[in-house]
Amino acid sequence: MTSRALQSLLELLDLERIEQDIFRGASRPAVVPRVFGGQVAAQALVAAGRTVPEGRDAHSLHAYFLRVGDPGAPIVYQVDRIRDGRSFTTRRVVAVQHGQPIFHLSASFQTYEDGLDHQEPMPPAPDPETLPTSEELLLQHRDRFPGPSVVERLLEARAAVDLRYVGAPPFLAAGNGPSEPRSQVWFRTNGKLADDPLLHVCLATYVSDMTLLDSVLLAHGRGGWAVGDVVGASLDHAMWFHRPFRADEWLLYDQQSPSASGGRGLGTARIHTQDGRLAVSVIQEGVVRVPRD
Repeated sequence: MTSRALQSLLELLDLERIEQDIFRGASRPAVVPRVFGGQVAAQALVAAGRTVPEGRDAHSLHAYFLRVGDPGAPIVYQVDRIRDGRSFTTRRVVAVQHGQPIFHLSASFQTYEDGLDHQEPMPPAPDPETLPTSEELLLQHRDRFPGPSVVERLLEARAAVDLRYVGAPPFLAAGNGPSEPRSQVWFRTNGKLADDPLLHVCLATYVSDMTLLDSVLLAHGRGGWAVGDVVGASLDHAMWFHRPFRADEWLLYDQQSPSASGGRGLGTARIHTQDGRLAVSVIQEGVVRVPRD
């Protein structure tokens, strides 16, 4: 059964086609007063995918966040059909608000073919069913945040997804000093999805922007933007989709940070299915700044 929150998210991703290669999507506020980056990335991938020949699945995306999105205005997605080859299709998407580009995506799609196959082993992680939900943690530790409205916005932003931290999230680890720059979460949608492979890829893209820079925060004992001890935003985002997966089944998001400098932090990650298949690789750099007094 699909939850009301998940149904709302699916409606957000169901773009309106206003011209052959032009789409329009709704917006909604994130935890901070701007459009959530994962929403724009997922919507852009939907726009690209709807112009691709049948039978070609997304295998990579590369994106830049250019400007802050206005949650009170729709976003127009303009798709450029860069190439349709025998095996690969390439699309470029520009997201526009108020006459200015706010996001740029390049995505590649491929027909299925057999080939060499190997992968890194899945790292150890506990059974997700034994872990508390993100909702339980937020409600139990609401005193960690500046006010109740912040917790309410966090709960609303994550209501469509069952997100479970393996270790302490940054908002609980804040003030304890630096720790290993690594974070793991299990996630799946709060309800079943249709079998469309593009939909599952887009849902994973949406979730991938939620926690990827947590490992940067843990390395410096910071709680995050919602706690208020750092300010930040996503700068760029890249994903490679290696093997089929379902976003409505448990996925392990194993994240780490190899570097932070110059007001930026880098997060790298692997997404594994519960049975150990490497499904997705992710890299993101974001602005991570300590607020001035």
